[in-house]
Amino acid sequence: MEFVKNTWYPVVWSDQVDRTLTRHVIANEPVVVFRRKDGTVAALHDACPHRLAPLSLGTLIDDTIECGYHGMTFDCSGRCVRIPGQETIPKKAVVRSYPIEERYGLVWIWLGDPALADPEKMFNLPQYGQEGWRAVQGGVLRIECNYLSLVENLLDPAHVTFVHKSTLGTPAGATIPVHNDFEDNAISVWRWIPDAAPIPLFEKFAKMTGKVDRWHYYNYTTPCFFDIDMGTCAAGSITDPDLRHTAVQMHSCHVLTPVDERTVLQYWFHVRNFRVDEPEIDAEMNAALAFAFNEDKVILERIQKEEERNPNAERVMLGIDAAPTRMARMVQKLIEEEKRSHEASTARVGVAATG
Repeated sequence: MEFVKNTWYPVVWSDQVDRTLTRHVIANEPVVVFRRKDGTVAALHDACPHRLAPLSLGTLIDDTIECGYHGMTFDCSGRCVRIPGQETIPKKAVVRSYPIEERYGLVWIWLGDPALADPEKMFNLPQYGQEGWRAVQGGVLRIECNYLSLVENLLDPAHVTFVHKSTLGTPAGATIPVHNDFEDNAISVWRWIPDAAPIPLFEKFAKMTGKVDRWHYYNYTTPCFFDIDMGTCAAGSITDPDLRHTAVQMHSCHVLTPVDERTVLQYWFHVRNFRVDEPEIDAEMNAALAFAFNEDKVILERIQKEEERNPNAERVMLGIDAAPTRMARMVQKLIEEEKRSHEASTARVGVAATG
């Protein structure tokens, strides 16, 4: 399976990176990550070019990694700086280093062309860190399914009524249609549910009672990043959707890392505009959200097994599938564009070498 490479993927929570060598697999690429003495994070391809021993099994010496098999030592740029018993270092004795950024409490990696690694291309949530909003680090969920199945799930407000009955949904949403807004590399799937009971999460933590109007905006950016804007107001109190920030609002953010063809990591955190000075509710809210996300995990892993058991099964398409279908085309287009760019670059190098 091919993956988009010219993008930023989350690797690990920043507070979990220290002077320990740790191995991570992102889009089938093994990476070793550690924190330099100056506090910044370094990432190298996790395979020594001699015998492909994982460098993560080696030893961190100052800001270099000594391979645990034969002692070849690599600096943070990936250049070999020492070979025990040998003064000459082959030119090919290098491993790839990767651009790294830290944002939203996460370490992010760029697997594609380093020249294109622009931090402005990262997932963006303007409310994060702003006055009047509280950002809360969530967790990471490992799901044994293809990452695009999780992307489809997060583009689908319709499932909430049936899967998340005790946290994020109520029966009132069952018959409300969804709307789709499409851009080149982004999709918004949204709906308002008027004059209904609040969802259990907001009833408990935002203390919403009585009849309310509520909304979901599933804002997706390729290849697998989500800002799910969800909130509640007293019924009839907001007539302009652009004013929903004046009511109870929460951004549930999901940034996904494909590990391989059938495994994905779902990193999540939330940013809210209610009870911002009450950190004591953070853990309980996170527990409720984690419960809901695990409900999706159960279904998605069962779907993965069924797809593997019966790969040729026919599917019935519904109206709610418009956004997932467009998403799949968007991602495939990015993959094909990267492939053509790589082939053109390789051809240019070949011409230069023979010229």
